Amino acid sequence: MTRDVLRTLEHHFESIESELSYSPPDSIGVILYTQQTFADITQAPAWVGALNDGRIRIPVQGLSSVTPELSRVLRHELTHSFIQQKTRGKAPTWIQEGLAQWMEGKRSGANAAMLIRMAASAPEQVMAHFEGDWMKMPNDVVGVAYAWALANTEYILRAGGMTDLDRILDRLATGETPEAATKAVTRSDFASLTSDTLDYLRKTYDN
Repeated sequence: MTRDVLRTLEHHFESIESELSYSPPDSIGVILYTQQTFADITQAPAWVGALNDGRIRIPVQGLSSVTPELSRVLRHELTHSFIQQKTRGKAPTWIQEGLAQWMEGKRSGANAAMLIRMAASAPEQVMAHFEGDWMKMPNDVVGVAYAWALANTEYILRAGGMTDLDRILDRLATGETPEAATKAVTRSDFASLTSDTLDYLRKTYDN
């Protein structure tokens, strides 16, 4: 099992390294746990399926090989480590989770209709994911935050490619605020990014 995990991590490392045109200078630790030990040690909310606090911490109880789901989780968490090192720990949660979801293969189609409806019915909640502590959010709220983060990141990538996102990450590393870094690259503040993202969701998925 351990060897399978290492082989999978090596494969994902090379792939992410190529896509981000970046190689983390520091080693990345990975710890595998039983489900109960993971819960006891991390004290993470119940909705957290893995954790990256500088080390990748993943519960693998009952698994004897790397399943497609575990491979996806490993790729997601490894992306966090790349972003963490590339930005010197200054990336906001929405970029961390948006890009990690994108790199694991998720797209916004499944949540597009919900996000469009939400923009009309609860506009005050649409931008909540840009700020705040996600670890303190209840399950339903954090699920929406993940969906918005992916949608925002997907729009940036579709509009300007990985080059634009890479430039945002580089600006974050210098200490620019997330909104300033995003605006410098995309010419959109968070309100405009939200509007542009909604237009993208409507054109791409709302058929």
